[in-house]
Amino acid sequence: MLIESGYSRQKAVNYALNWALSRNPRYYDFEDIGGDCTNFISQCLFAGCGVMNYSGDYGWYYISQDDRAPAWTSVEYLQRFLLNNDGTAVYGEMTELSGLRPGDVIQLRNDEGRFYHTMIVSFVFYPARPENIYTCSHTYDARNRLLSSYNYAAAQGIRILGARRELH
Repeated sequence: MLIESGYSRQKAVNYALNWALSRNPRYYDFEDIGGDCTNFISQCLFAGCGVMNYSGDYGWYYISQDDRAPAWTSVEYLQRFLLNNDGTAVYGEMTELSGLRPGDVIQLRNDEGRFYHTMIVSFVFYPARPENIYTCSHTYDARNRLLSSYNYAAAQGIRILGARRELH
């Protein structure tokens, strides 16, 4: 049976601020093999919920560099997981940038329509718009970088709604 276990936006943001410009040695650094952005955001989300989803290729988990779900390190797989997860761990919904809060996720899309970068919202001056949204990320290592300073075709917000765990 699944129960709501909560998502601490503050813990997720604190993790992001702490590790934005360095690497947590508990996790492999994927910088040189495709980028570390989604790996880092998965770490932040995990810091905020404390629960992984071990549903194989459709889950969201990290055990080691060679034992992890695609959603842990892939921009598009993370998006699919967050928007479709009805099991354990974090879940969310697409939202306009104006609906974002600290601890939510932003993914950037290029001119070809492909999502290529994931970041976490660290601070927002309201109204929330690109020049008022601060983010943290890896690959393009950033701590409290304005969303408006990035070059992208489109930005998609994902509001984290909560997290679930198994009741034993």
